[in-house]
Amino acid sequence: MQSRPRNPFTLLLLILAGESVFFLPFVLPRVFRPTLLSAFDMTNLELGTAFSAYGVVAFASYFFGGPLADRFPARTLIGLSLGLTGLGGFILAVDPGFVVLIALYAFWGFSTIFLLWAAMIRATREWGGTGFQGRAFGFLESGRGLTSAVIGSLALLAFSALTSQFTAGDNVPIHEVIFFSSVLVILIGVAVFFWMPKNLGARAAQAHKIAPAEVLELLRNPTIWLQGAIIVCAYVGYKMTDDFSLYANEVLGFSEVDAAGVGTSALWLRPVFALLAGFLADRFGGIRTIAVCFICMVVGGGLIATGWLDESAIYVLATMVFTVMGIYGLRGIYFAVMDVSEVSIRATGTAVGIMSLLGYTPDIFISPTMGFLLDHYPGAKGHHYVFAMISAFAIIGLLASFMLSRSTVDPQHASSHL
Repeated sequence: MQSRPRNPFTLLLLILAGESVFFLPFVLPRVFRPTLLSAFDMTNLELGTAFSAYGVVAFASYFFGGPLADRFPARTLIGLSLGLTGLGGFILAVDPGFVVLIALYAFWGFSTIFLLWAAMIRATREWGGTGFQGRAFGFLESGRGLTSAVIGSLALLAFSALTSQFTAGDNVPIHEVIFFSSVLVILIGVAVFFWMPKNLGARAAQAHKIAPAEVLELLRNPTIWLQGAIIVCAYVGYKMTDDFSLYANEVLGFSEVDAAGVGTSALWLRPVFALLAGFLADRFGGIRTIAVCFICMVVGGGLIATGWLDESAIYVLATMVFTVMGIYGLRGIYFAVMDVSEVSIRATGTAVGIMSLLGYTPDIFISPTMGFLLDHYPGAKGHHYVFAMISAFAIIGLLASFMLSRSTVDPQHASSHL
């Protein structure tokens, strides 16, 4: 994999696409969780079940979407993904029943993952080239975080303005936010389809298509499965950030608008820590940086889980910041260490599919588990269990990073195999 001129506009399109496609299924519930539960008359467990339906479909989509990204241009796959996801948002905006909501999230599991995920990762890896992988993925995740924070903040401002015009208990504002978000996702999809380079994500595939034997070789590569384990543990922490706004509402006593502000504030930290992790990964090594991020999760999640900080909102919020330092840092770099596994550029999509098949299984079980804990143990106790899970999975991720470090060569030497 050689370095080539990097077009910033191409990365901008990848950033906008890579985050806006998840805004409807996940970012809105993360920022407006208390309001959505009220508007759709759902429990935490029911919302978690919808997330689980997404995860079941996404589980297969990661694997089969990987080879797809090695055969077709990124702009075709990503543009179609955004268009279909945005259309699904119109269904959410009309207040569907529980069964329709389950079906919608299952559909989103297909539209966001099968078509987009591996194509985005592969295109980013090609864009980065040799010696720039940490920063390439750091820029991607940082930009995605910034996009999420900007859109989330605009949605919060619109929600706050609309809320002041309605009486208590009126759920009209959140439906307006969903509708306009859906339109925005579709417009970004149109921009990607027409303006992203035609050959990005399919250049190497034109010269060499992945053979079944190469897929088997990837499946036998233990470092790929260790990277998958790291992604599992990092992604559990990321999914648990859905609880931040609800924790602020139920434990710290914040209003719904202020609680949504906590969720939105966390989004603004994502671009900072993801970009910082990308630079550190290129400077000090990706695996070493991953280990430090897991340590932040262990300490931060463990402190909140004890309940010692519940009486002080300032200490809780400061500890949340320390925790998401690790969570968002990991999001920025866990795909940037593919060089240590000696994965060829032409097989990137397939390798990403295999890693993601394991790595994103939390989509299936974490949200229902979190919903059960919050419903079954109301008040602070359920939230403490949620943060305890963050810490527990971070310990497992730390062990996996040590194992990966012991079983791989230095990334600077590994890159010569690409």
